[in-house]
Amino acid sequence: MANLIYKRISKLALVALLAGCASEPVPHQVEELKSSPQQSEAPPARYPQNRRIQQSPDSYGKSPYSSSYGYGAYKLTGTYANSPAIRSFIQHMVSKQGFSETYLNGLFSRANRLDSVIRLESPAPYTGPSKPQLGSWTRYRNKFLTDAHISNGVEFWRNNADAIQQASATYGVDAEYIVGIIGVETYFGKNFGKTCIIDALTTLSFDTSRRAKYFTSELENFLLMTRDEGFDPRQPQGSWAGAMGYGQFMPSSFRKLAVDFNNDGRRDLWHPKDAVGSVANYFSRSGWQLHSPVTKRSGPANDDAVIELSTYEGNEFWRVYPNFKVIKKYNNSNKYAMAVHQLAQAIKQKYQQTYAAGSGYSIN
Repeated sequence: MANLIYKRISKLALVALLAGCASEPVPHQVEELKSSPQQSEAPPARYPQNRRIQQSPDSYGKSPYSSSYGYGAYKLTGTYANSPAIRSFIQHMVSKQGFSETYLNGLFSRANRLDSVIRLESPAPYTGPSKPQLGSWTRYRNKFLTDAHISNGVEFWRNNADAIQQASATYGVDAEYIVGIIGVETYFGKNFGKTCIIDALTTLSFDTSRRAKYFTSELENFLLMTRDEGFDPRQPQGSWAGAMGYGQFMPSSFRKLAVDFNNDGRRDLWHPKDAVGSVANYFSRSGWQLHSPVTKRSGPANDDAVIELSTYEGNEFWRVYPNFKVIKKYNNSNKYAMAVHQLAQAIKQKYQQTYAAGSGYSIN
């Protein structure tokens, strides 16, 4: 009897192994984030909503073939077959995080090395003349403070007004800044990025050196994220650096700060309601002060709270407040934070003029 059971288990394992090797990985195109609206506006890639893994003690865990996505192999093959670093990472995930070695062997056997990502992470040193800084703020601002960005921001706000109002009230974050971040990051979901996240993070972790330790940690968080949320790890697409969804969260930020704001049992940052709640939570956890100033025009001052931005007409000086610094925790750039601030204010003004008046919906 025991011999019969063993034979049946062996047959099941062989079927699963063949299924895991049946499909070839599809290369994914790298796109830069925060791009202009002239880029393709094709519907972005989403997680397949009907393919959630049933959470159980065996999911991604002790049984080597329990994953419903068919990953499983007794040995590592493919691009990284001879990579000691990948083998070491797999052993780390097995011993520390309880993953199945056969599952990870199968998953990383499908991983692609992305040369475009290597080039972006390790550009050749610039040897030409120094680039002029005159007008750097004007050029940066003009990428985001456009009629298209403002009108699309108003439309995004209108389509998600209830979620935005709820997130603002729940987390104590001014509504326009939730919208502003999403506008600067992904042009309101029109530019999520088209790079396979696991391919990007694998490449960055094991084929580059500058920030390999950081990206290896993000790869670990990504695998934990997909296990926690029940996602096929080869499905998520985003930026070449591994950022995801409307708000472009890295996997570690996703695990710490993403919220299931639509209460469907899954944190899905490709869903606008979850994204709105998660961005608001990010701001709240970073110290946002509701209805408090962000920045205002100033004159030159020998003061750390005054920043200088270059325009073609001369330099602008702005006094910044704690909320400005909260925006910079998202991206540590004065120009970035100022773009979010000014886009948020422009969208708020047009939204009030277009929809809020007479609708019973108030924006403080």
